[in-house]
Amino acid sequence: MPDFLGRSVYLTEFEKQKAPLAAGSAGGAPVFISLHIGEEFAPDYPDRVRAMCSWLREHGWRILADVSEQTAIQFGCGDILQLARDLGLWGLRLDDGFTLEEACSLAARMPIAVNASTVTPEEAAALAAAGPEVIAIHNFYPRPETGLDPDFLQESTRMLQAAGLKVYAFIPGDDQLRGPLHEGLPTLEAHRGTAPLAAFADLAVHYGLEGIFAGDPGVSSYELEQIASFCADGVLPVPVHLKAGQEGLYGQIFTCRPDSPSWLVRYQESRKYARQGALVEPADCAARPRGTITMDNLRYGRYSGEIQLMRQDLPADERVNVIGRVDPRYLLLVDCIRRGSRFKMVRPPREEE
Repeated sequence: MPDFLGRSVYLTEFEKQKAPLAAGSAGGAPVFISLHIGEEFAPDYPDRVRAMCSWLREHGWRILADVSEQTAIQFGCGDILQLARDLGLWGLRLDDGFTLEEACSLAARMPIAVNASTVTPEEAAALAAAGPEVIAIHNFYPRPETGLDPDFLQESTRMLQAAGLKVYAFIPGDDQLRGPLHEGLPTLEAHRGTAPLAAFADLAVHYGLEGIFAGDPGVSSYELEQIASFCADGVLPVPVHLKAGQEGLYGQIFTCRPDSPSWLVRYQESRKYARQGALVEPADCAARPRGTITMDNLRYGRYSGEIQLMRQDLPADERVNVIGRVDPRYLLLVDCIRRGSRFKMVRPPREEE
């Protein structure tokens, strides 16, 4: 699982991004910048980029720059390696204009990244053999309906990893979205409009990516904190609305029982409620749509006190109390809790404010 959330930095948005970047750069996570966005070009463009890169390095970020064959010329450098030295870049994301031979030569000297959607298995194997750190990055897709589908992302990622490459992708932001469409910059179309935590966990759990970037310039502090927590200890935070009297469950670490069926998550540690003979009175024995959190009541005998999370819709049961629901923006997380994995219920951002 990735141990960071990379960020995307844009020259035109940089002043707005400085404060959150300064607060979240510990650990040397990478930032992705593009050096061939036409609308950013101006006479002072090279100087502004140099100043931005200097600031990012000073604040502990490793810079991965998207470059074309013309980028070095634009900055008055003899070649791409000189440009990398001039700007203090950690790595280069190579535009499709570079030949395989050029890419392999660069890979022997520094980390490089290539387009995950266009590289062939043979090219991937050659690149992996050429350098110690070669990454394949899936694109982000500003236009709705053009993002990747799950099958393609799964198949291409497996192929690239089998060839020896690390694979990265993008999730959308939630605070400041990139123009001109302002509809998010995800790799997967299914992530458009999804909370960053949910999209990050989906890519980490189901696709096994080595790195994940936020494509948009802005990610809220709540999302950054929850993602950082997940990266640090592997415990998946699930924002939920718990009913009055159940707030003590927030922050407790639970384990999904290894024998949980596909349609629900059984909270392994909640067995202690049943062992203690908790007398849970029947209350709100309502229908249990996907995302519902329940607790068995005394009508279930020795199961009284057990907690479950619904992955699928289930009908009402007089033996089962509804005690909460996953926040709608995070329903994708219901499928990210694997058998035997750890998770915790946390307050949603509105309750944090």
